[in-house]
Amino acid sequence: MKDIAKLGVILLIITSISAVVLGFTNNLTLPYIEKQAKEANNLARQEVLPDANEFEKIDINIESSLVQEIYKGLNGSELVGYTIKTTPKGYSGEIEVMVGIGVDGTIHGVNIGNHTETPGLGAKASDDEFKNQYKNKEAKGDIEVIKSGIPKDDEIVSIAGATITSEAVTDGINESIRIFNEVLK
Repeated sequence: MKDIAKLGVILLIITSISAVVLGFTNNLTLPYIEKQAKEANNLARQEVLPDANEFEKIDINIESSLVQEIYKGLNGSELVGYTIKTTPKGYSGEIEVMVGIGVDGTIHGVNIGNHTETPGLGAKASDDEFKNQYKNKEAKGDIEVIKSGIPKDDEIVSIAGATITSEAVTDGINESIRIFNEVLK
């Protein structure tokens, strides 16, 4: 019985030391992680709205569980569009979807950020072949996902074997279109 108590105390000491070390490491690396995330978001904004050279966060109250942030994109003092970041639920978890919509009402670009989709299937949402389907589509109504064939102006072809991911990304983009039309336009 004494041996079990002794082992329990030793285990408690080891786990306590491990917890302190992990906490210290987390505090030490947190600023670097936040800086990397901020830089990644800035690059994503520039990718989806390339005509903008400056971005300003818009703080508005939106009733949407998907929308994480909205920025207006400026070229000098001229408004060129908006970037809207959403996090729809994909097959394996949330997918960060950033879309750039120009003041002309067209989608200028899509960026897929952090996600946990299946490599080789849902992860293909990050590929240009999939993302570029949204480019130059009008942000006037919902975009539909089709499984095969030639898409119409308001359609995109899903990733083979990853329909849930394709629909999730499209849900995020459709929410961005809705916000653009109802709030930002």
